[in-house]
Amino acid sequence: IIVMADPMIGAKREWLDPTEMAIFNADIIKVLAETGALRLVQKTIDGVIEAVEAGNEIELPKLIVTAEKAVEAAKFQNPYAKAKAIAAYEMAGAVAGLDMKGCFMTKGFENFIPLVAAAHEMAACAAALAAEAREIEKSNDTVLRTPHMKEGNVGCKLDLISKPE
Repeated sequence: IIVMADPMIGAKREWLDPTEMAIFNADIIKVLAETGALRLVQKTIDGVIEAVEAGNEIELPKLIVTAEKAVEAAKFQNPYAKAKAIAAYEMAGAVAGLDMKGCFMTKGFENFIPLVAAAHEMAACAAALAAEAREIEKSNDTVLRTPHMKEGNVGCKLDLISKPE
């Protein structure tokens, strides 16, 4: 499973501390959750678990999560929300390129710190954009929720005030 918008943190000792790491990881997890990427990974892993439980031959999942696949898994109903989610996912993916440049291709802390700091700023903006996408869906009462049910299957609902089917 490859998630294109799951960048490595800007891992330079001069930059990192627990607060910075927590904020960065929270921003990226927010993007992955709100764009549908985590739902797609959940569905893929659930498929492997179902195969094991059924006694079928186990096949390692082959999945590359793109922005388009992620938003499809999220089932965005509003086209503006979908567009914002795609943009957020792509921005998070771009964070990786800037972090790589700062961490591995740039010498001197005075040169690489602004690059990794910029990447972290991009991650924060991507998280805010992903949150905007979800807020649009919430305002229309069309947020897809897929909880695991007590029977082991995955439920599904769009309306907030409803039970999963």
